Amino acid sequence: MINIYTDGASRGNPGKGGYGIILQHNKHYKELSAGYRLTTNNRMELLACIVALEALKKPNLTISIYTDSKYVVDSINLKWVFAWIKKADFAKKKNKDLWLRFLAVYKQHQVTMVWIKGHNQHPQNERCDELATQAADGDNLLIDEAYENQLN
Repeated sequence: MINIYTDGASRGNPGKGGYGIILQHNKHYKELSAGYRLTTNNRMELLACIVALEALKKPNLTISIYTDSKYVVDSINLKWVFAWIKKADFAKKKNKDLWLRFLAVYKQHQVTMVWIKGHNQHPQNERCDELATQAADGDNLLIDEAYENQLN
């Protein structure tokens, strides 16, 4: 079983953003983070889950993703995203690019999405929040091209 903890943050919504990830498997522990110059909180929450799953080297793993994002958890657990992609207006859906990327990697594993209350002294969630906010406040921010292109 692999446990993944994620969090996304934005300084303004939209604004500078970042994500933080902890990957844990037995004694193995890895942290990942990145910051973006202009994005949204929901994009960073979802991107954290994507990057975490993409970081895994083997397919067909059993994974639990713990996140404080109801947007992400409910979209999967309540099967909203699976209904969205079947509809003609999915092309107009917010964060379509990230949802397609998420689904491509999600279906390679057995993933359980678990909601945890944010800012509630959960050690891994607090650390992911720290990673995400530090990334958002950092230098050399990346460009969320899909988001910035949709604004133009």
